[in-house]
Amino acid sequence: MARILVLHGPNLNLLGTRERSIYGNVTLETIDRELVAAAGTDSEIRTFQSNHEGLLIDEIHSARSWADGLLMNPGAFTHYSYAIRDAVAGVALPTVEVHLSNVHSREAFRHRSVIAPVCVGQISGFGWRSYLLGLQGLLSFISENRAE
Repeated sequence: MARILVLHGPNLNLLGTRERSIYGNVTLETIDRELVAAAGTDSEIRTFQSNHEGLLIDEIHSARSWADGLLMNPGAFTHYSYAIRDAVAGVALPTVEVHLSNVHSREAFRHRSVIAPVCVGQISGFGWRSYLLGLQGLLSFISENRAE
């Protein structure tokens, strides 16, 4: 059984009401439910959302004692949080970064992720389904690397 920590960064608690033309109508609670359903009985999903960088880092640190991987939408922290980047690198858990919108088709500052270089992959642009695709990729990565 794979154990996955799903981290949602700043402002994602407003999904469903925030800039619907960019982020859609699906709420964070719905995304969390869909992830649990997609994982089925083969995986454990724990979710956490915070608007505070330090709390996200604390969750990343605690995950190293129980999790097999991280699925993370760092929100705006994607572009400048070296602290989150260092936390991900420090715990050495396979991590997939996800984004609802296609960050490469938006403002120039969104084109660069400081976190992606320490992740096994990045998925963006598929709305809330980016999370499902990220989970599928992460679970496959974990399974393949356990078999070695």
